Amino acid sequence: MGSVYKGKKPLRWAEEASRSLMNRFEPSKLPPADRWHYHQGVFLYGMYDVWKETKNDDYYQYFKEYVDKLVDEEGNFLFRRSELDAIQPGLLLFPLYEKTGEKRYKIAASKLRNLLNTLNKTKEGGFWHKDKYPYQMWLDGLYMAGPFTITYGQQFEEPELLDLVVQQENLMRKNTKDEKTGLYFHGWDESGKTPWSVMGTNTAPEIWGRSLGWYGMALVNMIEMLPEGHPKKMEWIGVVQELIENLVKFQDPESGLWYQIVDKGYLEDNWLESSGSCLFIYTIAKAVNKGYVDDKYFEVAVKGYNGVVDRFIEVQPDGSIGLTDICIGTSIGVYDYYVARETCTNDLHGVGAFVLASVQMHQKESTIVR
Repeated sequence: MGSVYKGKKPLRWAEEASRSLMNRFEPSKLPPADRWHYHQGVFLYGMYDVWKETKNDDYYQYFKEYVDKLVDEEGNFLFRRSELDAIQPGLLLFPLYEKTGEKRYKIAASKLRNLLNTLNKTKEGGFWHKDKYPYQMWLDGLYMAGPFTITYGQQFEEPELLDLVVQQENLMRKNTKDEKTGLYFHGWDESGKTPWSVMGTNTAPEIWGRSLGWYGMALVNMIEMLPEGHPKKMEWIGVVQELIENLVKFQDPESGLWYQIVDKGYLEDNWLESSGSCLFIYTIAKAVNKGYVDDKYFEVAVKGYNGVVDRFIEVQPDGSIGLTDICIGTSIGVYDYYVARETCTNDLHGVGAFVLASVQMHQKESTIVR
């Protein structure tokens, strides 16, 4: 394939990215410090994948310490009860409960599951992303709550939760799809009263990379959670196939990366962004690994991964690595809002996405005879 990834294999990059932050932060001090938050959840769930691949218990102990510093012996912990984002770190509770049998992890998971009973919804039954964004569904939300909800339902005998997630995905796709590109807008406002909502459709006006990446990652993960023969399985595989086919059209031919606003790379003030690119690489590589798309698409992932390593990975003064050009946390807005967003290095959005993508690349690379 002619791909060298700067002389390191993807699993090595995943470990170096993980250790760069492990060496800098105690688990509970990952930013934002001392908080149950999806930034840490995404990064530490990537670390969980690294632990499964390497069997190195340093990784397990690190993400376990994060949870244990925040969740007490009775399963109590502080989390925001008005948003889908609070649910995502709950993915860490399942492997901890499975490995230790400690009830506190199950109790904590049940508290997050019960958010689904109290969160506000649209008239169609779609969850508001946060109370402070009333009547809005965001693509991000499917990853923030979908995989957790399906897993909880399967492990603790609430199979009806799968139907709830299926409903959320249906609404997300129906209300945010852009027929012109085959991609999905960042969100949708049922009320149509936000300054950004497009008249007539109430969608967000732009296709933002990271939100689209959350959607792709959620969907490609949830397909394998569906029981064999589930009527949605083939439908979702078809959605992933179409998404990947359309993503390829907007991959920058020179760098292999994707733009902050995915479909407008021709605009001079638009820029290549790392976290969304990593999420797309993850989605494509996992779809290849699971046989949802043809192996030919792995070349797209390779080109993208090379681009990330070549353009966004920098060696820091202390020898650790930094992932650059990560868009900071971002709400929904108009084009100028997105392209004016600040970027940072080693934000957990980006490092988590890079670690997750690296493990998927490793899993495919390890099956290729060179």
